[in-house]
Amino acid sequence: MKSLDFRVNGFLFSGISAGIKKNGKRDLGLIYSEVPAQVAGLFTTNVVKAAPVLLDRARLKRGLCQAIVVNSGNANACTGSRGLADAKRMTSFVAKQLGIDEGLVFSSSTGVIGSPLPINKIEAGIPELAAHLSPEGWMSAVEAIMTTDTFPKVEVATCRIKGKQVKLCGMVKGAGMIRPDLATMLSFLVTDANIKASLLQRMLEKAAEASYNRITVDGETSTNDTVLLLANGKAGHPRLNRMDRDGEAFQSMLSKVCRGLAEGVVKDGEGATKFVEILVRGARNVKDAKQAAYAIAHSPLVKTAFFGEDANWGRILCALGYSGVHIDPNKVDVFFDNAPIVRNGIGVGPSLEERAGRVLKNKSFEVTVDLHQGKSEFSVLTSDLSIDYVKINASYRS
Repeated sequence: MKSLDFRVNGFLFSGISAGIKKNGKRDLGLIYSEVPAQVAGLFTTNVVKAAPVLLDRARLKRGLCQAIVVNSGNANACTGSRGLADAKRMTSFVAKQLGIDEGLVFSSSTGVIGSPLPINKIEAGIPELAAHLSPEGWMSAVEAIMTTDTFPKVEVATCRIKGKQVKLCGMVKGAGMIRPDLATMLSFLVTDANIKASLLQRMLEKAAEASYNRITVDGETSTNDTVLLLANGKAGHPRLNRMDRDGEAFQSMLSKVCRGLAEGVVKDGEGATKFVEILVRGARNVKDAKQAAYAIAHSPLVKTAFFGEDANWGRILCALGYSGVHIDPNKVDVFFDNAPIVRNGIGVGPSLEERAGRVLKNKSFEVTVDLHQGKSEFSVLTSDLSIDYVKINASYRS
């Protein structure tokens, strides 16, 4: 883990073990702003939404947040009215401990679906959680949100707004049930920039479209997906209310941080051994390019071929064929990195195919599909599908 400074003006962090996880690892985290912060948020598009998602969506309308309490080991999803009551109790405990308005506390949960939240353990742990709040507590909070993740996924960046240095730090958890809109992930970003909530929301949506909404590990969308961005204004510059040159500087930084976090999710995909970018170009429109790219990226046959390092290009053309996108099979080209594997819908022959096949032995590579139908393109980040993925998910509740 590279050494980075995750201290952000006016923010404190902590993470403890409250006994939610069977393994005794950290499972309760807290992010706290010394002043109410402007907030933007994105949530799962799954119709089945976890209790904390319902709560946060309602509180987001106010545009302010001062604390986020997060637990791992239990999703608090499909838990009915009790689940919503427990999510509210979590925020109530935190608000009382910190002496702040309960409406400024958001909650998130991740873990097994369908089990009641061990609210008594959480209540017992919150005094310790609050006592451990520190500007240096970032990594303990990161550890507290992890489930099947094998490494912490974090990013940090700075820019200047109206002459003041502004800092942005981001964390994300997620390794399985990864699909766009959103992926199965919790992501929390904090900045000392001073940006109006409505503008912050537009910025986050734009950043997510090119990052969190461009990844897939297994084509599954969860019940708990949440992204929250807090801006507490401690950098000391005048508030940004509209997009201008300074706004563009922050947007660029935010997009870069979100992209880095999204790439980390794919690289840490459950059982993943390959990091693959699928680029479809030459489509009639972006919708077609996107639809074709996801057909390839979601295909179990394509993904298992990546795992086996088998240059089985027929599976890619097959996925294109059922994608619903207008194509001319006789015009399709496919490349692995810069090595051609298909020209005009036909394999390039054993010698060139062997060269392309060697690309698959790399941990990271790009698959480019040119439809030769137009000028639009779309790219998706994905992983292979391995034996370990099956093992992890076959025993997830054990």
